[in-house]
Amino acid sequence: AEDLPACPPAPAGRRRRGKGADRVPQVEGTCSGRYGYTVLVTEIQDIGKGRIQDGSGHATFHMKYTCLVFKPFKGEVLDTVVTQVNKMGFFAEAGPLQIFVSNHHIPEDFTFQTTSGPMYCSADQEIRVQKDCEVRLRIVGTRVDASEIFALGTIKEDYLGVTADATAAVAGVGAMG
Repeated sequence: AEDLPACPPAPAGRRRRGKGADRVPQVEGTCSGRYGYTVLVTEIQDIGKGRIQDGSGHATFHMKYTCLVFKPFKGEVLDTVVTQVNKMGFFAEAGPLQIFVSNHHIPEDFTFQTTSGPMYCSADQEIRVQKDCEVRLRIVGTRVDASEIFALGTIKEDYLGVTADATAAVAGVGAMG
């Protein structure tokens, strides 16, 4: 990947060359539509000559680096943690990615209940999709903006659904064992 991180005037000078590692935090944790989320920069391959920005005194350096990225795609199966449940469905997170699972993509035998907090319960009350439980889902669609990725998911297929309920997640025990 390539980037143009800005550097304040203080660390500039002849000895600046080769000190691009302090610019890495600007890149890690960001998202681009082309590459996805940059998780970790593993190697800086090249740092070009700096170019001074008018007005601010900052310098930008063209950098080439190797990095670990997370770019979800349609059809991918992810293990996630539920962050919010409402009557329209639920939100889950897999790292920096937030995924919405509509109630149309939850099995028909699950009903929305609010007796002890918002949740979707199976007909036999054995399986519960609630905040902090772990869910395995399949991504059915993504939308990529310039700086963010949005995803829609489903648990309405075989081998998908709750892998650890909220109480087991705290204890570190999974339901699928």
